[in-house]
Amino acid sequence: MKEKIKDWIISIIGLTVGAALAAAALENFLIPVKVLDGGLNGIGMIINFLTGAPLSILVFVLNIPFFIIGFIQLGKEFIIKYGYGIIAFTLLLEQFKHMGGFTHDQLLAPIFGGVILGIGVGMVIRSGGCIDGTEMIAILINKKTSLSVGQTIFCFNVVIYTVAGFLFGWDRTMYSLLTYFITSRLIDIVENGFSKAKSVMIITNDGRKIADEIYARLGRTVTSIEGEGMISGKKVVLYCVITQLELREIKKIVREADESAFVTVSDVSEIVGAHIKKNNMGIDDGSQVDGNNQTGGKAAKAQI
Repeated sequence: MKEKIKDWIISIIGLTVGAALAAAALENFLIPVKVLDGGLNGIGMIINFLTGAPLSILVFVLNIPFFIIGFIQLGKEFIIKYGYGIIAFTLLLEQFKHMGGFTHDQLLAPIFGGVILGIGVGMVIRSGGCIDGTEMIAILINKKTSLSVGQTIFCFNVVIYTVAGFLFGWDRTMYSLLTYFITSRLIDIVENGFSKAKSVMIITNDGRKIADEIYARLGRTVTSIEGEGMISGKKVVLYCVITQLELREIKKIVREADESAFVTVSDVSEIVGAHIKKNNMGIDDGSQVDGNNQTGGKAAKAQI
């Protein structure tokens, strides 16, 4: 219980600080020079530039449908953090807009705005939440298609920046793209890339319970391997490929099911084949699962 409370406190602090940095980047760097963020925030900024409507209200309203979709499709913990992140972000947008721009230089503003925005968004995602429904939709699309989270967000942003080019001039689009690439790079540094896949290997005494929980909560199957420790004896090794945003839930599942389990997490640089796809039951990550939700794949013996 203490560990869970500690995790939540750390997450809330990370979400709050990240939302504050993101809000400061938009209101004090990007908006004064009419440079756009991507995603729903970018749409809100376009409407704000055209109508003068408060950006905070626009961002909140635009995220409502995505919050409802996420409430149905994703885990309760993620949705709570998503909701908190959006509320904190919109409130902080109101606070920072009264401070004015820190610089109106056409090059410095996109660069430093992108850096601060990337750090802020990276902290939010690292804390298990998000402040833009586009990220959540990209995750859902990733589960059903071969498109990665990063590819989906990039395609969405290209449309936004193209519209901005017609409305505000193509120099705004180029500055916005500069900010986008800087932001993406900083997110990679802070978060190790929310669009990157992670491979998880779990060595446990209770493989069935962990595998069932992973499938029930995340819809992902696992490959089960028979292992044998030199000292600890018979073990079950579970292998699964997930996205970064699912990593916290995997750790939580393992901690609840078997505190003695040993877990390793690695970056996946490339996935060949239909590896992360969601069918009507769950996500096919290259392993097999039968109708009774059992771990599958051909078992192999390994010395651990």
